[in-house]
This record gives sequence, C-alpha cells and structure tokens, in this order.
Amino acid sequence: MDSGMNQLLKWSIENSESTHNDSTDPKAERPSGRGLNQEALRSLMGGPSDADLMKSSMAAIQSPDVSLEDKLVAFDNFEQLIEIVDNANNLETLALWTPLVAELSNVEAEMRRMAAWCIGTAVQNNVKSQERALAVNALPNLVQLALEDPDDQVRRKAIYALSSEIRNYPPALRVMVQELPKELRPESIIDAGDMDDVDKVMDVIKQASGKNKT
Repeated sequence: MDSGMNQLLKWSIENSESTHNDSTDPKAERPSGRGLNQEALRSLMGGPSDADLMKSSMAAIQSPDVSLEDKLVAFDNFEQLIEIVDNANNLETLALWTPLVAELSNVEAEMRRMAAWCIGTAVQNNVKSQERALAVNALPNLVQLALEDPDDQVRRKAIYALSSEIRNYPPALRVMVQELPKELRPESIIDAGDMDDVDKVMDVIKQASGKNKT
C-alpha cells in the first residue's frame, strides 16, 4: 500500500472512531478532512501521485518535443514538488538525480538555472539528499557554474545550491573546496557545522562570481 493510501486509511479509522465516540454529543463537531495531505487526497480521487508528477515533469524537461517555455513550467512544478522532504528523498528511488544534474550542462541558461535551483531545494537541511548530490558528482558542475557561467542568475542559483549542499555536511564541503581554484581555497580548515565559517567561504565564491558579471 502506498503512503497516500496508508494515510487515508489511518485518517478514516481515526475519524470513524471520533464519530462513534461523539455520536451522543449533540454539540460534537463533524470530522473534517484536515490531516489528509495532497498525496492521500489524490489516492482517494484516483489522481497521479507526487512520484508520478515528478517523473512526468522530468520527462517533459528532457523531451526534445517540448518547448523551452513548457520545459520551464515543468521545472517549476518539479521544484515545488521537491520542497517536500519525502519527495526530495524519493529522487534516488525514481532515478531522477542523474537527469537533474545533467541539466546543469544544458545550453539554455534558464534550464541550467532551474537545475541548480532544484538541487539547492532538494539538499537544503536534508542530509539524505546532500549525500545523493555528492554521490552523483553534482559539486564540480555547480562550482563551475558559480564561478564561470556567463548568466548572473545561473551563478546565483549555483551558489545557493552549493551553500545548501555544504552546510552541516563535511564531505560535500571538502569536495567543494578541492574544486575551487587554489586562490579561492580557505587557508584554514572550515567547519561545515559552523555557519560563520561556511558563510565566509561562500562570500569568497560570491565575490569571485561577481567578477564574471556580464
């Protein structure tokens, strides 16, 4: 049973018990739909799950038959879906990390921007997703985009993704530092759990990125 249907069953049981217990109380409120998330409601109505929507969004993003405008709409939908931690963690199960990282190399700046944005959203305060982003080698591409991309908005989103990826996750911080040009590397060891330390190294990247403004 999928998670949406499981929650639906749990909600149904709880509200049935509530209705039975309060049946003799004329002032008792009728149970509402509160507590049901969108996944459960879609299961009830027979609609697509979040996983289905994520896969269809990525299919549109990758399709040569979809216009750039529609690809960006699909990317925006994808980003909103992975704001939910469970969906972000489901990227691995759905095999969506590799195609997402591949979009960092898209010839269209807007697509590169959206890819970096989605990675930043997925990894923010999420160790499982931070591990996956590191495993699929997203960091070298993000560092390159942050420092060298000709588009300012792409650089900004790449910096956002890097900042989210390295916070409280030392393995990613070490890889990022190794990918930086020697002149940008911190002279002392940076603590991924010290936000002041992280902010300092990110400020160096921002300053270097700013020199590439068009």
